[in-house]
Amino acid sequence: MLYYLFQYLDKFLDFPGAGVFQFISFRAAMALITSLGISLIFGKKIIRFLQVQQVGETIRDLGLAGQMSKQGTPTMGGLIILACILIPTLLFAKLHNIYIVILIISTILLGLIGFLDDYIKVFKKNKEGLAGRFKIVGQIAVGILVGAALFYHPDVTMRREIVGSDIKSQSTFSNALPENVSDEIIAAENAKYVDVKVPITTIPFVKNHEFNYSKLISFLGDGYEKWSWLIYIVIVIFIITAVSNGANMTDGLDGLAAGTTAIIGFVLSVFAYISGNLIFADYLNVMYIPDSGEVVIYMSAFVGACVGFLWYNSYPAQIFMGDTGSLALGGIVAVVAIALRKELLIPIFCGIYLVENLSVVLQVSYFKFTKKRFGEGRRIFKMAPLHHHYQKLGFHEAKIVSRFWIVGVALAVLTIVTLKLR
Repeated sequence: MLYYLFQYLDKFLDFPGAGVFQFISFRAAMALITSLGISLIFGKKIIRFLQVQQVGETIRDLGLAGQMSKQGTPTMGGLIILACILIPTLLFAKLHNIYIVILIISTILLGLIGFLDDYIKVFKKNKEGLAGRFKIVGQIAVGILVGAALFYHPDVTMRREIVGSDIKSQSTFSNALPENVSDEIIAAENAKYVDVKVPITTIPFVKNHEFNYSKLISFLGDGYEKWSWLIYIVIVIFIITAVSNGANMTDGLDGLAAGTTAIIGFVLSVFAYISGNLIFADYLNVMYIPDSGEVVIYMSAFVGACVGFLWYNSYPAQIFMGDTGSLALGGIVAVVAIALRKELLIPIFCGIYLVENLSVVLQVSYFKFTKKRFGEGRRIFKMAPLHHHYQKLGFHEAKIVSRFWIVGVALAVLTIVTLKLR
């Protein structure tokens, strides 16, 4: 909202300094500072309110060191995170931008799913919370909305440089161009550009090549492109569900999910800035996505929210984010990665989420297999998710979290290096 106010002041009243709001870097910095400020100023008050309302975590004794000392710690701290993301975004971002609209709606819906789960656990005294099938239904609904918006909305495009007059002859992008490419070609110096709208994504470690999801259904024969929307939406649903649940699995130790997600958010901020800047995108030879630069403002607030929450969530935690925060954070990461066409990099920069998720899948699958095969269930890890395995081995909670963060930073650096490692 402040963006529109200062745009008016600059354009019609020539207000001194109002023009600085046109710069994404300035608004991103302000979003980060505002997000941190909200968390630090109002966080303690929200914690006290939740304590008065007896919104405490019910801990099941799993034999983990220091576990029962957390009994009664306020949960639903995700409300702090969501407020610290949404308020700065509403203040500093262009609210008519399609990517911002998608992210705001996704944040609210995913936060609502997590809130319902926490509400049932805390107020209905049901330790199981929202039934898993209802969580999945909610995540699928979000995936359908996000997938449909990214596939059909006219403002979601990729800009391609065309050398020469024959667009179809450009082998580099021939698989990325639709059958009837737009006649609207933008002249810029000696280059020409065309905005294309196709379901493509970036292939890591490979230069000048993208993957077109439509190719997955090419076996259908002539006219298979008309079903591209279906395969694309299914893929979006899978990614959002997987990453959202991965973040939820990671939320098991003080500061683990918040710190890990802050690192991931920084990586996505870098990609958003590069993808939304024609000069940097051209220099680094990455996909330029018009209007995606506004995502930097959202991700700056996102990082600020995670770091600000760590003020209260670091060991020993004064509050837990609960599913209100973890499901939303994971889902947001997935939505941003998909919007920036960097979803194939998720296994790298979300490596912590991936390993935590896989540890549970492997543990459960192996237990069921051995129980059926040998009559008794056996385990790969002492306990899943993986961070509890290390607790069982005797590592202190703070040490586990610190080392997971270090691994997260290493994965973040590797992800950014892929910009040049091709």
